[in-house]
Amino acid sequence: MVLLYKLLLYIHILSAIASIGPFFVLISLVRRMRMAEWPELGAYIHMFRSSTRLVKHMGHVLVGSGILLAYTAGYAWDTSWIVATLLIMAGSIVFLARAFSPKLRKFAEPDHDKKLLVQQLSRSVWMYLVILLIMLWLMVAKPRLW
Repeated sequence: MVLLYKLLLYIHILSAIASIGPFFVLISLVRRMRMAEWPELGAYIHMFRSSTRLVKHMGHVLVGSGILLAYTAGYAWDTSWIVATLLIMAGSIVFLARAFSPKLRKFAEPDHDKKLLVQQLSRSVWMYLVILLIMLWLMVAKPRLW
């Protein structure tokens, strides 16, 4: 059982890294998008889409391994840090769906405002990064919130 827990913990940590890490790269990518023109901008948009897709799929691994970890460790589902993490995660799923793909699709529209879209993407990257780091803190610190 100890080996299973350690394996699940390792998978959980790797998936957390893969879920958070791309956003640090996207900070730099957004800066480059400000000055880029087609076809370079198209390549950046493709990289952005690929990164958010990776984050989405690694998030599935993160949630699955987290559920198995909580079960294996014997945590109650009403533990405050688990409840807080789940609530923030639910909000982050909605945020992820609305924050990136719709804005990236607007680049294909002929009358798009590149400056505005890049600014919105930049703000979304920072907001999502803060959300992820809050969830990371909850999982590491396991605070007693109530």
